[in-house]
Amino acid sequence: MNIVGLITEYNPFHNGHLHHIKEAKRITGADAVLVIMSGNFVQRGAPAIMPKHLRAKAALESGADVILELPVCFATGSAESFAAGSINLLNHLGCIDSVCFGSECGDLSALDRIAHVTADEPEEYRLMLKQELQQGKAFPVARQQALKHYFQDGFLDTLLEHPNNILGIEYLKALYQSDSSIKPYTIKRILSGYHDQELTERFSSASAIRNCLSSSLTESASVESLLQLKGQVPDASFQLFCETFQNRYPVFANDFSLLLKYRLLCVSRESLSHFLDVSEDLANRIYNRRNQFISFDQFCELLKTRELTYTRISRALLHILLGITKNDLRTFSKQGGCQYARLIGFRKDSREILTEIQRHTSIPLLSKLTKTDQLSSVGLSMLRQDLFASDLYESVLTEKFKTPFISEYCQQIIRV
Repeated sequence: MNIVGLITEYNPFHNGHLHHIKEAKRITGADAVLVIMSGNFVQRGAPAIMPKHLRAKAALESGADVILELPVCFATGSAESFAAGSINLLNHLGCIDSVCFGSECGDLSALDRIAHVTADEPEEYRLMLKQELQQGKAFPVARQQALKHYFQDGFLDTLLEHPNNILGIEYLKALYQSDSSIKPYTIKRILSGYHDQELTERFSSASAIRNCLSSSLTESASVESLLQLKGQVPDASFQLFCETFQNRYPVFANDFSLLLKYRLLCVSRESLSHFLDVSEDLANRIYNRRNQFISFDQFCELLKTRELTYTRISRALLHILLGITKNDLRTFSKQGGCQYARLIGFRKDSREILTEIQRHTSIPLLSKLTKTDQLSSVGLSMLRQDLFASDLYESVLTEKFKTPFISEYCQQIIRV
């Protein structure tokens, strides 16, 4: 059985994602599509606009066969950590033939050239990167400049200006460093850019769709306000979005403001630097300015500097909120990365994939939270983080939409 893996967030699911699924099957010749998807928090350091089970259902209704959840410590990490965790999970499954990712350039060989340099770090490149960092530049900018000087190639330089190209490089680097047998493919993003804020005719970005949901949301907002999204998402997804609007979504970072403020009041200046993505400098900035906290978004803007990007700060604050530390990630990585493959949903006519996973996987396939006997103490620690993150998200849903709380132990696997 030929299985292609996709690494996604589906935040939310839209026509571009449907195109990705179809093209991935076409260019790889795959019989089935397995998706590694972020849970209720995503890589840019924010809550997903819709809960994971809703996003998984939308993907399954549009052709995905199996959805597995990427553990939250990787899902909310840097591009390098996100990619490494995702590829690690695909490798552990033992039955994935290929991985297909979107990129702005659509040029696998160009991305691969950069990936090998960033993985091997030849001396000349390492010195250039060190010099750029010593000038106080943020790491993404410093790396782009170092690669520009190293390659002396304007085309390769521009590749690093686009987020999906950067992720693609990290996927390739992770495949290379893990000596993976999984074959990479890339498809070019069509029409809209990753950060585009305005809706286009048919292929709008997830950012534009989230922006649309945010700007149209008022106390009197109704399903009619979603009509401008009709045609931007598959019909089945649009129906699902209408059925659950103002009941299960939308969720934004500011919905977590009071929870974050509470966490910031509980930690000391010294303990702040223990959290993932929190440097000593950022810890001092957070501690010194916490009394100026008004909201999640406002605090990110307040802390932002030339060296510290909004996204980096948002991820750091999210790790403080969720209690994810640098030591956690070090421990998980030393113990083999992902400790389990957690099933979120599948198509009923795709059970053969689950059989393939169970036959080849080197880690437990978790379909029931009551059956965790196979997990090590490290695996249980990783799972506790996932459960806490999901229950925290659900608590915000409960408060915001006045709906009953659904514990992770009561959430049903999505079957389509």
